[in-house]
Amino acid sequence: MDIMTFVKILASAGLSYLLGSIPTAYIFGKLLKGIDIREHGSKNVGATNAFRVLGKGPGAAVLILDIIKGIVAVVFVAGLLDASVTGRIIAAVAAVCGHNWTCFLNFKGGKGIATTLGVLIGLTVVIPQARMAVLLCLGLWIAIFLISRIVSLSSLITAVCLPAFMIVFNVPTSMIILSIVFCVFIVIRHQPNIHRLLSAQEPRVRMPWSRTS
Repeated sequence: MDIMTFVKILASAGLSYLLGSIPTAYIFGKLLKGIDIREHGSKNVGATNAFRVLGKGPGAAVLILDIIKGIVAVVFVAGLLDASVTGRIIAAVAAVCGHNWTCFLNFKGGKGIATTLGVLIGLTVVIPQARMAVLLCLGLWIAIFLISRIVSLSSLITAVCLPAFMIVFNVPTSMIILSIVFCVFIVIRHQPNIHRLLSAQEPRVRMPWSRTS
């Protein structure tokens, strides 16, 4: 690797981290309700807590923007600076790290599900083999959520299945490694949720057709 390529990858990673670090839920909380979302609900700076604290509209906006952060980092930031698969994968990790450990909030961020989805969508642009794996993960998440109404359970099971889906569809080794890294990130960020799940105390999302919470 020559020095210019190294500099481009480094710049791409740095910009992707800063992009991922934009605390969307925190910003929406301040702008819409004048609150620090870290002091409400689950105290998490992510889309799920935004839905819970700010409402459906703002929550949906936070979710979409967090996904877009990941797509932009991989497709545009890395695409402009270092369009190689390696460069995009490094940008993907940097963007998710930015969301999870944002420099704008003392390195305490969200849990990374939406931004992880975003970077995976972005990577399917250059790695077509990964498309079915990502679609299966999305379908699995939706199915588990509709059955359980527990966001964390859906995210954890999907994260564990992600590397297996990547292997099944014979994606490049670098993508398999990336999926394992993301799985580890998600499990680490969901430690409090895992404890609540094991003690049957994890809250369920109230669905429009639900009779109980």
